[in-house]
Amino acid sequence: MALILASGSAIRHALLAAAGVDHRVAPSAVDETPIKLAHGGDDPALATALAAAKAQDVSARLSQDWVIGGDSLVSVDGRRFGKPRDRDEAAEHLRAFSGRAMTLTSAVVLANGGTVRWTHCDQARLHVRTLSETFIHNYLEAEWPAVGACVGVFRMEGLGAQLFDRVEGSHFTILGLPLLPLLGTLREHGLLEA
Repeated sequence: MALILASGSAIRHALLAAAGVDHRVAPSAVDETPIKLAHGGDDPALATALAAAKAQDVSARLSQDWVIGGDSLVSVDGRRFGKPRDRDEAAEHLRAFSGRAMTLTSAVVLANGGTVRWTHCDQARLHVRTLSETFIHNYLEAEWPAVGACVGVFRMEGLGAQLFDRVEGSHFTILGLPLLPLLGTLREHGLLEA
């Protein structure tokens, strides 16, 4: 029995590895679009649904293994933002975030045998400073295309920290994986030493 991360996210993999969680990566092939289009609820419910779909997808194929699914969403003033399609859209997102508070929602799910066994969702508030056009240009020169795979167009572990005046919430949630609650449930399920 193995522990699988159903995500190609380098930061989620790195967080688990740094915390001593022995796992392997098997990204999910779930198409998020139909889930997002059918969803009428709030960000925590959507992030959890997306994380669950990914975990269940991989868990159904690897039924003996435990699978971790994760997903993150960003909203500003009630508008949800996905990953930017290209650099121009990334610049548009940064302009929309400028001088506003961003709500980042991160969900994590544990599944086994194609069934969700545990879920957790957390939110953080990130206060984006006013961003000049010169900053946006130079930032994307330095960070693109890496931030193209990130909702919010930032990597907090990199230059993305410069986007913010203040953050409220868990560092792990901001990085996209509510790690401490996950470690607790892994211990409860005998997947980590208690």
